[in-house]
Amino acid sequence: MMKKIIGASLGEDVHIQGIYNFLKLAEEKGYNTNFLGPAVNIDRLIDTIKEQNPDIVALSYRLTPETGDNLIKELDKRIKQEGLTQPEYVFGGTEPVTQVAKKYNLFSFISNGNNNKDLMDFLNNEKQSYNQSTHHPQDIVGRIEQKKPYPVLRTHFGQPTLEDTIKGVEKIADSGVIDVISLGIDQDAQANFFHSERQDPKRAGAGGVPIRKESDLKKLYAATRSGNFPLMRSYAGTDDLIRMAEMYANTINNSWAAIPIFWFNDMDGRGPQELEHSIDQHLKAIEWHAFEDIPVEILEAHHWGMRWAHDSLTVASAYLGAKIAKEIGVDNYIHQYMFNVPSDTSFKNDLAKMLAVKEMITELEDKHIFDIYHQTRAGLASFPNNMEAARGQLASSTLLQMQLNPDIIHVVNYSEPHHAATAEDVINSAYITNQVIKNSFGMPDMAKDPEIVKRKEQIKKEARYLVDFIEKNGNILDPQYLTSIVKDGIFDAPMLKNNRYAQGNLEVVEKDGAYFPAKDGRIISEKERLNNIMNKKTKGLNLYANSISNSSKY
Repeated sequence: MMKKIIGASLGEDVHIQGIYNFLKLAEEKGYNTNFLGPAVNIDRLIDTIKEQNPDIVALSYRLTPETGDNLIKELDKRIKQEGLTQPEYVFGGTEPVTQVAKKYNLFSFISNGNNNKDLMDFLNNEKQSYNQSTHHPQDIVGRIEQKKPYPVLRTHFGQPTLEDTIKGVEKIADSGVIDVISLGIDQDAQANFFHSERQDPKRAGAGGVPIRKESDLKKLYAATRSGNFPLMRSYAGTDDLIRMAEMYANTINNSWAAIPIFWFNDMDGRGPQELEHSIDQHLKAIEWHAFEDIPVEILEAHHWGMRWAHDSLTVASAYLGAKIAKEIGVDNYIHQYMFNVPSDTSFKNDLAKMLAVKEMITELEDKHIFDIYHQTRAGLASFPNNMEAARGQLASSTLLQMQLNPDIIHVVNYSEPHHAATAEDVINSAYITNQVIKNSFGMPDMAKDPEIVKRKEQIKKEARYLVDFIEKNGNILDPQYLTSIVKDGIFDAPMLKNNRYAQGNLEVVEKDGAYFPAKDGRIISEKERLNNIMNKKTKGLNLYANSISNSSKY
């Protein structure tokens, strides 16, 4: 038998669009609905509940929170007096009014218009007695599946003190708009958590929350146990990687690991280890997570792009990272696509580059053996310092990202170029992102644009040439060989100039928002670039004459 819902705008409120739309959605889900109309007073509502004995009573109020408070207080009292607690009561209104409604233990579900996916899930699951704490999956794969076709939203958050970070996490969780909180941990914790003798009290809070004890992480995780019960995760750290991984798994139920191949060490100044040793430790950390069945993200391609490496090198590094993860045994792989890197990249080239990555790494996918989940984000350097302009950048980048049909969107908070994001900044950035996602469904397919297709195929051709060269000449799971790829300039970037581990002499030119390898200002192919390296008698690589074969031209 169909369940019955009655709906009304309560008190003096004449706004009906929200409650009417809810009832229409309910009808589509198989409910029998009755719309009582606008400005329904409490007496009429009580009489109707008695007459019709509904399963659900849906109410809306969009006026001032003060009058809403008085109205809900009176309604709550009358319902108890009349013994009408059997129906399930749900409420919709503006954000201030819904905050008032939360004070009363009356409503099973409350909507402020920003949690449409939860609203649909409530209608789907109401027969099973909807429960927020059990409704939201506590693993990333389950969360992705539950939210489809909407992407999971992740954000980066960490304040300079533990107390402020805990309070912020609580606010973010209660808002229900973020699915994954990535802890921004300060640099001293990332490098020296297990080495108190190396820690500098003056650096506490530099770059994030100063975690110094396992109990700090447990407190932060406890702060997520409300609202939509967001997942929590953190970066792998830069020393003692497996000890850190074990601690994260035991304290915050680390939803997935983010581990680089070539970065977060002495080469980029983010860690104490030399390049080859850090690569070895990164590969071992990936193996540990694979064994523990914890999803892995490889932090690789965008680090080359942020240092102005050309497009085909960036794409090749993305493929190499995914291939390494697969060969080590990762089951669930998360790939991050950082858009707007370099910041002057055109939208057309950006999309072409990201489509090239997606198509190449998807070739590695093997159902239930190596599953790939796609995570997009905006590049921080593309955000202007003006906060209003930064909001526009967040929205426009998100719209472009939706062309990839991402499973996860890393919401880069618009405040980041100006100050470390507060909980309010995070929540507001999520609102912007959610609105763009909602508007993006049914958009034209930009991936079919002839210019984008042409550029995508160019990038793929050049990236494949570079990948083939690397795989032909050594073992991609050998730290010594991977180190030589950097030291000999196979992987290089202009911003690595004067770096003791890299060549730093890669010449890159920008043309129409795309980035190409060059020699003396002339665009060249990967074939010519690698041939130039060979001609300099590169050391450390097992180079052979036929490794540069068929011509690769634009």
